[in-house]
Amino acid sequence: MPTDLQFQADISTRLLVAAVFGAMIGLEREIHGHQAGVRTHMLVSLGSAIFTVLSMYGFPQVAGAGSTDPSRIAAQIVTGIGFLGAGAIVKFGTNVRGLTTAASLWVVAAVGLAAGTGAYFVAAVGTALAMISLWPVHRLVARLELSGGRAVRVRLSLKKLDSFAGVSQVLLSNRVEIMSVQSEKSKGGHFMDLELRLPVGGLDHKVVSELGQLGDVEVESITAAEEA
Repeated sequence: MPTDLQFQADISTRLLVAAVFGAMIGLEREIHGHQAGVRTHMLVSLGSAIFTVLSMYGFPQVAGAGSTDPSRIAAQIVTGIGFLGAGAIVKFGTNVRGLTTAASLWVVAAVGLAAGTGAYFVAAVGTALAMISLWPVHRLVARLELSGGRAVRVRLSLKKLDSFAGVSQVLLSNRVEIMSVQSEKSKGGHFMDLELRLPVGGLDHKVVSELGQLGDVEVESITAAEEA
């Protein structure tokens, strides 16, 4: 690999751009509470850029030997990032989480490849589009309720587990889908965390009111659920 100062400065710039763009995408994931956040996305992008630079300049042509293919390491990055992305996908109750984070890791690897080859404009546009898809587009889809309604998390306090039958009946009568259920013991009974998909139109207050009318059930909190 060439060692002149101008070349090394160019390579350093490529790695820095890859790290910054990766961190920008990871920041959005971090803000929304996903495990793969700033550091993970930054490292994936930086690693992709380093591999790309090595593929392009780390294996010079040798007289009498066959020509080297700079795309071979890039192809392995595309394949290998799939394993890291698969690790971000988990099954949570009846719901699957991590699909969007896995996709963002895949895009970050591509951003790192672009930065590693010096295609700064491609890397910048890719980063901008990824940020738009993760934040504004998500907000728009949630507002339009294209997934069949808004997802919420509800924490209930039950004096006895048998009371959950009444909870299920209330949710069923209001056409509320139960996506996941978790329970834990408390001093006075059990806490139950439900992730629900409300029908189009909301019904938050109606559902909460009916749940509150159940004798052994108390609604502790209700918050918006983060998608994938």
